[in-house]
Amino acid sequence: METRKHIATEKLNCGTHNCAQAVISTYADLIGIDEATARNLGNAFGAGMGTMEGTCGALVGAGIVLGLATKDRAAARKGMRQVMTQFQQRNGATQCKLLKGVGTGVVLRECTGCVADAAELLEEQL
Repeated sequence: METRKHIATEKLNCGTHNCAQAVISTYADLIGIDEATARNLGNAFGAGMGTMEGTCGALVGAGIVLGLATKDRAAARKGMRQVMTQFQQRNGATQCKLLKGVGTGVVLRECTGCVADAAELLEEQL
């Protein structure tokens, strides 16, 4: 598969998609859904899960795509574990507020980079 990470980051940068929506909608054709459905799936994950308290929205989006693409619980869990582990190693965190430096003042990764990384790591599992 040719990488689509640049498409995902463009969707985020245009301001019409949050991190989760950017990832999900980039792979909507692969999982058999339309753009509107893809965006609705990611509505609640802007600023990460739990409004920065939990997992980065780009990673949540990758998990949604992986689950719909594999249609197999064990395969999706195994693949997502790989994505999370590699993302953590690359960026030093998977939690939105830590990535953004909330409370520490040290930004580990901007949202555009998180979306690109989540897309790249997702593609390795697809």
